[in-house]
Amino acid sequence: MADAATRLTTLAEELLGGPLPVRLRAWDGSEAGPVGGPVLIVRDRRALRRMIWKPGELGLARAWVAGDLDVEGDLYELLDSLSGLLWERGESSRSLLESVRDPRLRAAARSLLGLAGPLPPPRPPAEEMRGRSGGRHSKRRDKQAISHHYDVGNDFYGIVLGPSMVYSCAYWTEDGTLEEAQRDKLDLIARKLNLKEGDRLLDVGCGWGSMAVHAAREYGARVVGVTLSREQAAFARKRIADEGLTDLIEIRVQDYRDVDDGPYDAISSIGMAEHVGAVKYREYADTLYGLLRPGGRLLNHQISRRPEPDEEAYEVDPFIDAYVFPDGELAPMGRTLSTLEDAGFEVRDVEAIREHYALTLRRWVANLEREWDRAVGLTSPGRARIWRLYMAASAVSFERNRIGVNQFLAVKTPVSGKSGTALRPRVWNEKV
Repeated sequence: MADAATRLTTLAEELLGGPLPVRLRAWDGSEAGPVGGPVLIVRDRRALRRMIWKPGELGLARAWVAGDLDVEGDLYELLDSLSGLLWERGESSRSLLESVRDPRLRAAARSLLGLAGPLPPPRPPAEEMRGRSGGRHSKRRDKQAISHHYDVGNDFYGIVLGPSMVYSCAYWTEDGTLEEAQRDKLDLIARKLNLKEGDRLLDVGCGWGSMAVHAAREYGARVVGVTLSREQAAFARKRIADEGLTDLIEIRVQDYRDVDDGPYDAISSIGMAEHVGAVKYREYADTLYGLLRPGGRLLNHQISRRPEPDEEAYEVDPFIDAYVFPDGELAPMGRTLSTLEDAGFEVRDVEAIREHYALTLRRWVANLEREWDRAVGLTSPGRARIWRLYMAASAVSFERNRIGVNQFLAVKTPVSGKSGTALRPRVWNEKV
């Protein structure tokens, strides 16, 4: 009988309808596939049982988080090699299951069952989000989702993000550091918002307080930051006290929908709208519009996805939903722009910074890998593996233009029509 790696490679190629582009090493030490690149390691037959019971991305994710799958070599290269199979085939878990049921592939499926060992499958890893309560994107359920993602320890995030504690796309120059690029991003937002001393700024989804501190310290703005994460709020408040900025900044554990002390001169929403969800996005835009004074500005910094041929068929990524951003959704850039306009905003500028996020994520992965043992000790092996895979796969997705990130500058333009923006807000003089 052939070794496990050869059998797995043959089965995978039959099921996928093409050659497996990476080398594979099985639990019995056998290897098969192209040499000279990264190796996908199947450490235990449990991985197969997970994938049989949850065909598609969720089964693979469970095997990865549990440590049943691993990679030797360049993770980015392996993800890039597999991207056509994992993300670009346009197949859902349901269609993959139907493929397994295809009469032409039943023999391969029986062989896979034989390799997988005794059923039923192992329990899902403890890091998987379960027990959600409340309607999708209700205040109660959103609070649970935010806690799952952000309340995993400020020290862990400090490893990944570095001293800036900014969890969003940085703004790079060719030779800049991560800290410099994050500072430049915060300053870019402050300048787009035209912040001045004494302006009231609402920072929606304020994270660990980085934008609030920058706006107050560098521009003299009076800032209210809101987050649903108690750990973030505690960190931000201490940071603000250490900076001597408590007279200018207030951090609240509060849903943005409950903010009722407008008007504000400016609102920043940096990497927060992805949590809102399609069914609530108009409410989000309406709420922020209502909190601004006439002439006030919104800077909405948001990840986008490519439009689907059939938007009704869009499905939330199962790995991201179960392990990273529960209930998170991405919208095409055009839908975001239209919703902001429908709410009454005049969109004055859209800046696409997709390549900047790929650079940012690669730095975060490097930070995590450099302090891997400490990160595992602060959370769990599964949590650290989630973040490594999530960030590396996201970097590849930004590089391949599967997803993007954009800054929308929108104005609550008064009836006079005076937007208050410069005639030439940006100068195009950079070489590619």
